[in-house]
Amino acid sequence: MKFYEELKKQRWDDHRYYHHNRINQFLHLISATCFLTSYVLLFIDPVSAVMIGWLLAMILRQIGHFFFEPKTYDQVNEASHEFKESIKVGYNLRRKVILLSVWVIAPVILYYDSTMLGMLQAREGINGYLYNLSLTWLFIGMGALVFRTVHLFFIMGFQSGCVWFTKILTDPFHDIKIYHKAPYYIMKGEMYDDMSDWYDEKLVAQKS
Repeated sequence: MKFYEELKKQRWDDHRYYHHNRINQFLHLISATCFLTSYVLLFIDPVSAVMIGWLLAMILRQIGHFFFEPKTYDQVNEASHEFKESIKVGYNLRRKVILLSVWVIAPVILYYDSTMLGMLQAREGINGYLYNLSLTWLFIGMGALVFRTVHLFFIMGFQSGCVWFTKILTDPFHDIKIYHKAPYYIMKGEMYDDMSDWYDEKLVAQKS
């Protein structure tokens, strides 16, 4: 596949396998808005950008996955939860638990060691703590992104890694595009997406 074709496939696989629940989609919509705010603030107020990115955008996103997304057999896609976890290109739930554990532990380490194990300049006061914490969380986020991208270079190929890297950075834009109607469906009482858009495309592709 060409780059854009693989990007489209990764996006669709992510949507159809991991975003059935409308509340999860709605939380992703809010999360995407927070991430876009972080993108802008990163050049103006990096501390606020990281705090919004981790404490709002990331938490809302993961609440949707961990608490609202069904873990039972997926009748729409005819796939078990275990199968979907095994083929997940990015961070599946097990990998996310590891990443989030590192994120939670980081403030504790920084509280007892203001240099973060010698990696940062010591700063005093609450403002100094928050500044170093934002640097730490920024490093964790970027590190997780780079680590998985390089890992994908070896297990799936250079293009797949670059595609996933691009997908993650552009997910906020794409989430707003495909999930902006989630509040409307929730108010209608439609709590699960039947993925009809995906299967319409699939049938068209098969006929062509």
